[in-house]
Amino acid sequence: MNRIRTYLSLAALLAAFVIPMHAQAELLGEDELSDVVRKPAIGLYKGYAEFKMAHYAEARQIWTALAERGMGEAWFNLGILAEDGLGEPKDGLEARRRYEKAALAGSRNAALRLGTALQANRLGPVDVDGARRWLKAAVELGDDEAAAQLAILDGTAAKPVSTRDRRLAEARRMEADGSLPDALAAYRGIADAGDPRGLTRLAWLHEAGRGVPRNLDEAARLFRQAAEAGEAEGQYALSVMLDTGAGQPRDPEQALRWLRASAAGRYPPAIEALKAR
Repeated sequence: MNRIRTYLSLAALLAAFVIPMHAQAELLGEDELSDVVRKPAIGLYKGYAEFKMAHYAEARQIWTALAERGMGEAWFNLGILAEDGLGEPKDGLEARRRYEKAALAGSRNAALRLGTALQANRLGPVDVDGARRWLKAAVELGDDEAAAQLAILDGTAAKPVSTRDRRLAEARRMEADGSLPDALAAYRGIADAGDPRGLTRLAWLHEAGRGVPRNLDEAARLFRQAAEAGEAEGQYALSVMLDTGAGQPRDPEQALRWLRASAAGRYPPAIEALKAR
């Protein structure tokens, strides 16, 4: 029986795939994968849910199917798997290739990631010219953090860069350099100063186990704090957790509430997921 077609809402669609945290996930069958491809925004959300539960093979299967059809955010997520060695060998050059495909397909996240990471050697040799080019692409896509990164890189700015944006940009560069203890301390300082983006960045590190042991409960706590402070990326992450039961008790109604809040905050994956409902 095709499980996806028996549900009408995004929450119900995801519920059809929810797997207890102690259970072994299974790759999707051909019919299920075809349905995910026909509903790419839902597929992207589903892949992210699998990622949160550390089901990296399942996430990669979904994102690969979507990436092959030109979905930029799927290429970006595949880049994360290669960069951090999640479910596959760590490969900086392969991560760069995937991020570049994502950025060319319109992923603002990927352009920012390239612009940050190419200033260090995490994705291969340092490439400052490449970093500058991708930061400019991210700025053209409307990314304020990329503008701050470009200002730090070149010592100039097309428009004023706030102290908050500059602090976050510097912390992101520490993370890209592999200076994870320094990045963790910087993100904590940003959060303590009242910028919820610091909470979201800390949550990602705890979720992926970068610089700290992987701790989904701590990631969920931090994402919730960021969400309640109005941070759109944290609201999206919390929505997925509430839909899947990963790190939070399942609550589809609250998941929808936070998804709507994230979309109202103009977070692109949330906007696309909400359109698919």
